[in-house]
Amino acid sequence: MANIKQQIKRNKTNEKRRLNNASYKSSVKSAIKAVEAAVQANDKEKALENLSFAHKKLDKGLAKGMYHKNFVARHKSNLTKLVNSL
Repeated sequence: MANIKQQIKRNKTNEKRRLNNASYKSSVKSAIKAVEAAVQANDKEKALENLSFAHKKLDKGLAKGMYHKNFVARHKSNLTKLVNSL
């Protein structure tokens, strides 16, 4: 355990960030799964709606620095191909 006041504060902020990042990443995964589920159900309208939401989530994660640009580009491309296959 840290004895230095600055490090104690740093540990608290790191933990808060870790929890927020984990929560956001989980919501991105859920958005991606929603697109895949809509494609499985052959529901193009729902798939397009979920696709735009997933793109928004991925872009925001990129802007926040959670994801690498290639990770975001790869997932957006794969999801778009999946939806366009309907």
